[in-house]
Amino acid sequence: PQDTEIQRKMERELRLREGACKLLAACSRREQALEAAKSLLVCNSRVLAYMAELQRRKEAQVLRRTTRRPSDAGPADERLPCRGTVCISDLRIPLMWKDTEYFRNKGELHRCAVFCLLQLGAEIHDTPMVLVDRTLTDICFESAVLFSEAGPDFELKVELYSAGLEGDAAQGSTPRKLATRLSTSLGRSAGKRVRAAMDGAPGSPPGNGGTSPLLLPAPSVPGPKFHLLAHAVLSLAEVQDGFRTHDLAIASNEESSFWLPLYGSMCCRLAAQPRCMAAPVTSGFLRLQPPGAEAQSGARLYCVLRGTDLLCYHDPGEAEAGLEPALTIAVNKETRIRAAEREGRGQPHGMAVTNRYGGEEVTHTLLAESRAEAQRWMEAFWQHFYDMSQWKQCCDELMRIEVPPPRRPPAMLPRQGSLYHEMAIDPADDIEAVTDILTRRAGGRAPGTPPWLSLFEAPPLHAPASGRTGSPSPPTRRPWGRPRTLSLDAKLSTLKGRGSRRAAPPSHPSPSSSSSSGSSSPATERDTPV
Repeated sequence: PQDTEIQRKMERELRLREGACKLLAACSRREQALEAAKSLLVCNSRVLAYMAELQRRKEAQVLRRTTRRPSDAGPADERLPCRGTVCISDLRIPLMWKDTEYFRNKGELHRCAVFCLLQLGAEIHDTPMVLVDRTLTDICFESAVLFSEAGPDFELKVELYSAGLEGDAAQGSTPRKLATRLSTSLGRSAGKRVRAAMDGAPGSPPGNGGTSPLLLPAPSVPGPKFHLLAHAVLSLAEVQDGFRTHDLAIASNEESSFWLPLYGSMCCRLAAQPRCMAAPVTSGFLRLQPPGAEAQSGARLYCVLRGTDLLCYHDPGEAEAGLEPALTIAVNKETRIRAAEREGRGQPHGMAVTNRYGGEEVTHTLLAESRAEAQRWMEAFWQHFYDMSQWKQCCDELMRIEVPPPRRPPAMLPRQGSLYHEMAIDPADDIEAVTDILTRRAGGRAPGTPPWLSLFEAPPLHAPASGRTGSPSPPTRRPWGRPRTLSLDAKLSTLKGRGSRRAAPPSHPSPSSSSSSGSSSPATERDTPV
């Protein structure tokens, strides 16, 4: 079943790899090409890791079949340590820029896209991609990465990959752009032949232009390439409940386009939680026998072996509710366990737990209900001691493990809207909105009175005595809703037309409006020809 699960994961990664290749050949934006190239590298690494895991398991099966003989009737005494969770977080890689590059901001601007690949056995995780230039002093990957099936002999490989961003020459659409320019410059008939030779027909062999163009020989997969920049291997000896500096082996030189001035070290927090420390090992009822008392006397307690303690409760409900135990017996590397078995019918079976407190030994005698129950507890204690001896400092106290947040898709840069899309002018007299937008676009400087503002400063007309008038009725304000988007030219032309209609005298003035027309405004007198 485990081999079938690995094969299923391998098939999934192969499908993702095929999709990443197609996306890398089709995408035109740099961010998309970098993410596709990163996905391709991660898929290739996972496929290789799954193949190595399958090969290792097959070799182990063959080795067990050849070493085990029919004469070996007894079970092999092979005690295996428990598994655990390994967490690496707050990964920081310092950079060592030159003084002229960092402080004076001189020299050629060198930019790279970097990410980390973390591998423990057949499990591989990747970090988000970070763009690095000379303005950064550290490459930071703050999110936590968990490996839930680690053994005490684990080797965590940390690999830093980088891709240079010198220009758009590494884009996968570069041959296609060049083919388009050639086809448009050479003419229609000659351009079609050149375009067909560079693109190639679908399904044709690479030599004939299927996947590799003739004029520009490209690699098997076009687009940006990530290269190994540095790597490190972390083991159980580097586990510590705190930040620690580790050596980093640099795998590139200064002449490489993807090179970054690494300091040669990295800082991270590497923690581990064995299952014997995080989860209960065993539980059941035991009778605590007081010193010098009879065999059947003592309180019957519900005991739970977890971590460095044997927790004793009055009933299982207290343990499930997380209440304070009635008694706590230390179980650590210095604890001694011996069987407290007595011969004879009806005699209890149990164990004696001895600890040293302040230079004096204290022994707690725990009695089981049967011989089988006592044997089960003794086996659990021996396995627990073996796990603590293998995980070493991870069993001194329970280390804190950070839960990583859910992974988000890579964020794209938002496109800035134009001035046209920012204008939402619904009322006719809301010209102040245009002034505010222009003020914000000018950098916050308050401009003076613009010359075109006089076009909108028309005097208010007197209200007519009757409803029969030639002047248009004032526009009614609409209820607040979705504003319409109008351009500035359309707004100016509308208001100019209204000003000209206001300046023209009415052809048939009514008697009621004679008094109002006699007292014309100065603007109207200037517009009337003499």
